[in-house]
Formats: sequence, structure tokens, C-alpha cells
Amino acid sequence: MVGRGPTVRRRRLAGELRRLRERSEMTIEVAAERLKWSIAKVSRIETARTGITAPDLTAMLDLYGVDDDKRVALHALARTARKRGWWDAYADSTPSVYGTYIELEADTAFMRSFDPLIVNGLLQTEEYAREIIRAAVMALSPPAEVQRRVEMRMTRQQLLLQEESPLRLWTIINESVLRQQVGSPDIMTGQYAKLAELSKRDNVTIQVLPSSKAAHPATAGQFAIMEFREPYDPEVVYVESMTSSLYVESEMEIYRYTLAFDHLRALALDPGESRVLISDLAK
Repeated sequence: MVGRGPTVRRRRLAGELRRLRERSEMTIEVAAERLKWSIAKVSRIETARTGITAPDLTAMLDLYGVDDDKRVALHALARTARKRGWWDAYADSTPSVYGTYIELEADTAFMRSFDPLIVNGLLQTEEYAREIIRAAVMALSPPAEVQRRVEMRMTRQQLLLQEESPLRLWTIINESVLRQQVGSPDIMTGQYAKLAELSKRDNVTIQVLPSSKAAHPATAGQFAIMEFREPYDPEVVYVESMTSSLYVESEMEIYRYTLAFDHLRALALDPGESRVLISDLAK
């Protein structure tokens, strides 16, 4: 099995420790001196190149004056920082950037996504997913790998269906995505049916952006705003392109994506109207 390096949880813990130091207006040199550690040790912890022990974490939280509630949450995060998930079984055939995304998604409580090109992966049928993945890899991957990726996509969907604290998903889909035939008419009929069924769930909101609304704030493409389960964990925006992925963490940039999403949902059909359109397309 191929190793992935630091888990997302360890990276998030490292990032939070770095932010706490910066909010305390300490340089890395000052923090190291007060902790009586080497600068290299602090740097390795803050860049997730090494893990952190419970006593060392306590020392850092003491130095930065962290309150009790956040202290408990960060210690809990540290205890699970080495934990791997079901997706690690696919590490040998999955790009590391995709593994990182799945790990983030598994810890997400609420996701707002704009999907201008394809149906969101969490809402795809197996047949639709297979056609999309097969087209994306352009015959560069063997059928067995395509099947493994389809299996991963189907497993991810359990986040929406789990009984306890299911993922809340709010997706805005371009009307053109629904009118573009992927595979056969039967595949599209099945996809419409799945969208209609999932839209009835309390934790899933689907809006369709009409083709007439061509000018909108998100013409640059697909993005997802991810809010995590822990209150101390800052939001992240995931932006995907054909050859790379970007994680946006700047508060100002996240705010701009949030405004863009709010404009999109105001332009889109409401959930009820969207369900009617999907049902009409199925007919």
C-alpha cells in the first residue's frame, strides 16, 4: 500500500497551532525559546512533518493561552491524527490529491457546492459515475481501476445516508448538466430518479440554475465550500480543474466564494421548482 504522508487531521492540527501562534503575535523563534525547544521542532510540528505528543501539545496550548473547550477539541484531534479511513484501502490506485479530498469530505458537516459540468459525485448513480470516470481517464486507466473509482464514489455517498449526523449537502447544478446525455437515455433516466429521490431528504438541497442565467459570479467553474464538524475548524473551499485541485483557506477568499454561492442560489430555481424540472426531464 502506498503511504500518503500526514493525514488531513494532522495537517489541520498543524495549521491550527500555527494560527494560534500567529494570533499570539509570536514568531516561531520566540515560541521555540519560550517552550525551550529547537526552532526546527516547532517548524516540523507546524508543517505536519512530525506528529505531536499530548504533553507537547499541552505545552503549546498553555503558551498560547487556549481556553478549555478548544483545548479539549484539539487534544481530541491530536488523538485521531494518525487515523486512516476506508479510502486508504484504495491508496495504490488513487491520486493523493483525491485521497486528501475524500478525507476532508469525511469530516465535513455541511457542504455547499456549485456543479456546472457534471452531477455532484455524492448524487451520481453507479452507471452515470462509470461513464463520467471512464471519459475522464481517457483510456489511460484499465477497466479494473475505473471500477475501483466507481466503488469509491458509491462508498462516499454513505455520508448522506448515515443515520447519525449525515452530511448536509446543498448543490446548485447547471441546467445544461441535466440536459447533456451521459451514456444512454436509460442512464439519464436513472440519474434523474436518483436526484429526485435524494432531494426529498432533509439533509439534501438541490437547486437547478437555468440556462437562461448565463451571467453569474461563478463562471470560473466548480467549487465546494466545506464546513467541518468541529467548531474550531475553519472552512475550506475546494476548487477543481482538469489537472489540479486547489484548497482555499484565506478568510477573504472564502468570503468571496460564499457570496458567489449566495448569488447563485438566488438565481437558481428553488428546490421545489428544481424537483419539478428534474421530473419533467425524466419523462
